[in-house]
Amino acid sequence: MNKISAYFRDSYHELTEKVTWPTWSQLQQSTVIVLVATVVITLLVWAMDFASNQVLKLIYSLFK
Repeated sequence: MNKISAYFRDSYHELTEKVTWPTWSQLQQSTVIVLVATVVITLLVWAMDFASNQVLKLIYSLFK
């Protein structure tokens, strides 16, 4: 039980005194970067899916 309480005490100490939390502007900037990257990756995956779908339709139409 002593080890468990020491773990929580040390964890709290680390979170309150050793961790450097981002400022509000840094947090907003990181959020915008993540959102933009998500949209770009989503568009890339959609484009690859659309292109492969069109190629497969073309191939299938050749064998009808």
